Amino acid sequence: MAVPLQSQFVDEMPAVLRSLLDSEFALLALLAVFVLEGAMLMYFMPSELIVPGSLVLLGTEPATIAGVIGVAVCGATVGQTALFLLAKRGGREYLLEKRWFRVSEESLDRFDGWFDRWGAVVVPVSNTLLFTRGMLTVPAGLSELEPRRFVVLSAVGTLSFELLLAGVYVLGVDALEGVLF
Repeated sequence: MAVPLQSQFVDEMPAVLRSLLDSEFALLALLAVFVLEGAMLMYFMPSELIVPGSLVLLGTEPATIAGVIGVAVCGATVGQTALFLLAKRGGREYLLEKRWFRVSEESLDRFDGWFDRWGAVVVPVSNTLLFTRGMLTVPAGLSELEPRRFVVLSAVGTLSFELLLAGVYVLGVDALEGVLF
């Protein structure tokens, strides 16, 4: 009988990392990663790789997938809400002066234009699209959008994005295992 692909990856990991993934702290560590991703502080890892990478390490059982997606939505929404509130309180110039805020003024102008043209609906849409995740958080924070409404819009967009990523990964693994084994 063939060993599932994700089991092969996990078996080759150092014992310390494997024990962390088998512990009750795995989803807590993942939550912290998603909070940082949502706040646009994860420049060293594309958000498009976090859920598939988590599923590689943790497995693809339905409960695991649901747990990873739930943690992803909660963490990213918390991170995006923190950035939204910071934009609301600090303003555009404050963020542009910060070294950790790596969005150029030109990019921010472009996303401001998207928000001005389409309104709050671009928050979940941008959270669903590759490479634009979270980019409308700051324009939303600079607008009159209420924080509660932002939380809902951010969570809906993140949920759709993470469901798509998980679905593509699971379908891809199933296809690969059918071909390779």
